[in-house]
Parts: sequence; C-alpha cells; structure tokens
Amino acid sequence: MSLRRPSKNQPEKFEFNSQSLEAANNIISKYPEGKQQSAVMALLYIAQRQNNNWIPLAAMKYIAKFLKMPYIKVYEVATFYTMYNLSPVGKHFIQICTTTPCMIRGANKLVEACKEKISKNECELSNDESCSWMEVECLGACVNAPMMQINDEYYEDLDKDKTLKILEKILNGETPKPGSYRGRLNNEPENNRKTLLDFKNA
Repeated sequence: MSLRRPSKNQPEKFEFNSQSLEAANNIISKYPEGKQQSAVMALLYIAQRQNNNWIPLAAMKYIAKFLKMPYIKVYEVATFYTMYNLSPVGKHFIQICTTTPCMIRGANKLVEACKEKISKNECELSNDESCSWMEVECLGACVNAPMMQINDEYYEDLDKDKTLKILEKILNGETPKPGSYRGRLNNEPENNRKTLLDFKNA
C-alpha cells in the first residue's frame, strides 16, 4: 500500500468541540489504565467527523498530546488506514463500490452519475466544495448491489437515475433516505418471496 499524502492546505489549529470531547473521554474510559493510546483509531474518526470528513495534521498532533503518545505514531495510523481522509472530501463523501458483484449489477452507471453531478475526477471536490466521490472495494452489501456509501449511510439497489436523484438532493442541501431503492427491507427477497412457508412439513 502506498503512503497517502496529507493535503497541502492545512489549518493551523484543531481541538475537539464539546461533543467530540465528551465522545473521546467516554471511549478512553473503557480502556485499562496505561492502555489509553489504543483509542487512537476511534479518536481519529471523531476528529474526522468533526472536521467535515477529513483529518488535518493539526488534529493528529492534538490527538497525540491528548493520548500522550508520539505524534509520528498517530500519523502512521492515519496514513495507513483508508477509512481516514487526509484531504478535504466535502461534507458529503460518496464511495461507490465497484467490486465484482456491484460491477456486474451496473456500478459503472453509478460512477457515470457521480461524474455528471459532482466531478469528472475521483477525489475532486464539486464546484460548491460540498462533496466528492471515489471508487472503493467491497462495502459488504453485495446482496443489494449496486450500492454506494455516503458518509455513514448505505444506499442500495441503485441504478443511474436513482443515483442522480440522490446526488441532486445532496447538492440541494437535502438528506436522502438511506437503504434499498427497490423497496426492500434490508436484504429481504424481492417480490415477497419466502422460504419454509409450510412449517408443518419443514
């Protein structure tokens, strides 16, 4: 895995707001004395959520002091795991799964929708800098392929038209409903198909 580079444009300061501070302290309290540094991944994620989906270097330094650990160790974690964004991705970060099950079901059409609505290039902010998109490996919702993840929510059973409508809502400041876009509950069978309906003979 190649090292992912932090953004060239960095804020000078970062610190947890009251909500993030409460969440961080709650997580740290779950670790035995002397093992608080193990909370580094969780705290990085808290920082990312607070800072519009990306982690600046100032946040890594802040977390290093917060956990009383070397800054380089925090930096190593942040640059290794792809769940951490090292440059701005916008308030809404769209991840399109293009692994085989989604690819077979038409994930390329979702990519087309992102290119039309957001940006022609991956990891490039939209004109209003509110969102960006990228292709990713399996997100674990193969039964509901093709699908995409927007921040923490899954949007499943998509096609190009449905994806365009979701992106349009995001660009208009609305929050589209997550879940299946073919009316399924979770990953239940379509057309109300069931198995083992006759329990007496099962």
